[in-house]
This record gives sequence, C-alpha cells and structure tokens, in this order.
Amino acid sequence: MTHRTVSYPQEPFQATVAVPGDKSLSHRALILGAMAAGRSRAIGLAPGADVAATVAALRALGVGVDAGWIDSPGVEGWSDPGAPLDCGNSGTTMRLLAGALAGRSFASTLTGDASLLARPMRRLVGPLGALGAMVTVAEPAGTPPVTVYPVPRLHGATVAIDLASAQLRTAVALAAMQAEGATVIAGPVGYRDHTERWLEALGRGAPHGADGFRIDPGPLPIAEYRIPGDPSSAAVLWAMAALRRGSAVTTPGVSLNPGRIGFLQILERFGAVISAEVTGSVLGDPVGTVTVTGGGLFGLEVPESLAAATLDELILVGVLGALAEGMTVVRGAAELRTKESDRIAGTVDLIRRLGGGAEATEDGFAVVGMGELDPGAVRSRGDHRLAMAAAVAAVAVDGAVVIEDADAVSVSWPGFYEVMERLWS
Repeated sequence: MTHRTVSYPQEPFQATVAVPGDKSLSHRALILGAMAAGRSRAIGLAPGADVAATVAALRALGVGVDAGWIDSPGVEGWSDPGAPLDCGNSGTTMRLLAGALAGRSFASTLTGDASLLARPMRRLVGPLGALGAMVTVAEPAGTPPVTVYPVPRLHGATVAIDLASAQLRTAVALAAMQAEGATVIAGPVGYRDHTERWLEALGRGAPHGADGFRIDPGPLPIAEYRIPGDPSSAAVLWAMAALRRGSAVTTPGVSLNPGRIGFLQILERFGAVISAEVTGSVLGDPVGTVTVTGGGLFGLEVPESLAAATLDELILVGVLGALAEGMTVVRGAAELRTKESDRIAGTVDLIRRLGGGAEATEDGFAVVGMGELDPGAVRSRGDHRLAMAAAVAAVAVDGAVVIEDADAVSVSWPGFYEVMERLWS
C-alpha cells in the first residue's frame, strides 16, 4: 500500500488539460468491436486497470486486441476461455460481458478481486433471464462470481428495468442482439445512453416510445470508435477550479452526453461559472469543451434525480460542500454504498479526517460548510474516486494531505498526481 503526501500552491491556477479517454465508452467500444466480425478500431482508449481487464477477458475469448485494433471472428466465433474470466475491479467489465456471453454455446464464469466479489450482481439475473438467458450469482448475497450458461436460443422480449443503470441496460442490449426477434428495453430516464446512441448509429436499434429503446438483432458492423475524454475524470479538475476563486480549467474533447453532465449543473448551483460547448459527436454522442471558473461556494441540496445521475462525482460534491458556505445535502444516492467502496461512509470519513463536519444517512450525507479544511491523513479504501477527491481537498488545505493507498487512482487515471502538480506550472 502506497501513501502519498499531496500539497498545492495556495494561489489560483489557469490550465487546459486533455483528460484520459472515457472509461465507460472504452469498455463499450472494445466489446462492440469484439462482437463484430472483422477489424474494428478504438482510438483514445482509457488507460488503467479497469479497461485492461476488459482487454484481457476478450483476448481469453479469442479476440485479438492490440494498440486499439480489434480483430475478431465475431461473437459467434468466440472461443471457450477454459477458465474463469478475471474482471479485476471492474464491475462494468463483468456486467457487460455477462450480456455479451449470454448467447454463447459454452459456459463462462466471471470473477474479480475482493472488492468486486462483494458488489451486487443479482440485478443481472432477471433482465437477462427475460431473454431466455441462464445466469447465476453466488447466493444468498447475490454477488459474483457470475456464471452464464449456454441455452438453445435467446428470444426477444420487452424488458422493464426499474433501475437507472446504463450498465444493466447495456448488458441486456448486448444479449438482445443475439436473440431471435426484437427486444424493447423500458425503464427510467436519466441514465447515460451511450450504448443506445451508438447502436442506433450502427443500425442495430432505435428509440421506442417515451422511455424505451428497441434492439434489432443481427451482426454488428465493424466500426471506428473515437473515445472522447472522460467527464468523470474531468470532474476532478472542474472541482479543483470551482473551489479556488480566480482559478479556471478548460477540458477539450470530453463527452457531453446528457447523462454525464449533471455534475456541471451542481457546480453551477454551488457558484462556479460554467461554459460548455458541443464541438462534435462520436456515433451520435456529443463531445465538446468545458471551462469551469471558480467563484464563491454556497451550500446546496442536490435534487435526488440529479444525485442519481451523478453518482461518480458525489464524493466531490461532499468535499466542495465542506468548503462552501452553508449546508450541503445529498439524498437518493444509496447506490453509493455498493461501489468500489461504501462511498457514503468514505466521503464522511474523508471530510472528518480533515477537520470538517459531515454525517452519513441511509441514502446520502449532509455536510457542514466550514470554508476550510485542515491538513491530515485520509484513507482511499482502495477506491480511485476517494483518492482523487482527497487530492481535490488538498487544494484548499494550508499544508499537506496524506493519501493512504494513493495508487488506487491507477484504476482509471495512471499519472493522475503528476497532472495535478502541473496545473500551476
């Protein structure tokens, strides 16, 4: 376990930073490319252990992946890996591959590290089962390993998903492309709809009704996927700029999918100045440039609908709340307890260890805005989001913050700390 001492100049900064490729889209590009027969390409893949886990799993299935090139016999030609597929710490890898493997003629077991083996996966069983898939999880906990068994065929269906989970919808979509007959996925709005936009552009689906999406089964075409910058990584920079009056950061080429920019709305409510411009798209998914300029921070109550669409950034909301004027309250975010760590407990612990006031609730937290935090040591709990949030807190600390298990950031952003240090250069 590596500890890192982080401290930053007590002055504003102005910087332009190209953040790493989007992790969510990298997983999708790799798996969609691997399901197509022929050579596809993914440009700008996210670095880090999570995406590497997807690459390793696809290679075990007989897919060639090298420097972004994906050479595949197509999903029908995937081979039996002969051993459990190790998803590392990546829940996205596990959930998406469970869907992609649902139509194969061999059994597959998906496993992972200790953190992943404690996360909920039973939610896959019902929706994939509606298509005729046979998927099991470890009972009674409903956790991995996940085993996907061969079935004679998959059939189209209307699948209602009551959780705003893009990963679950994508798992169903990947299975549905291998089914006999069309599938309609119905569920709540407010999720990141990357998969739906890409499948529509690739000719494999279309919107259906008010909140549904139809999957048309059939082979995927080969494609070139250009991965934009990850807004969840950019959010760390945006938060740093927001908490330091006079600071500004510009992040070009980031995903501006409507389901990914809730944090910008929260920052604006906190008091930051936001500029976001769409400059292009990738297979119908908007991409653009965001600039965040810091001003005074004022506490807020995050609407539950916005909290549910901003789960990856809510730790940052807690840190900003501790440095704001007034109370900040987050509700409707119980899903935070089932991430790489219990992020509700982790957020409260981080703030308290730096002298702030925070209380956990069943589905969120409340933070007392004190305008400042103290030097101290914090625990990342092996969670990259907590480690990055600790670095954000350090911007406002007159002194140093020691981050325990600081290397957790390698899951999504190797070299993160070096990039942060260059903001003032």
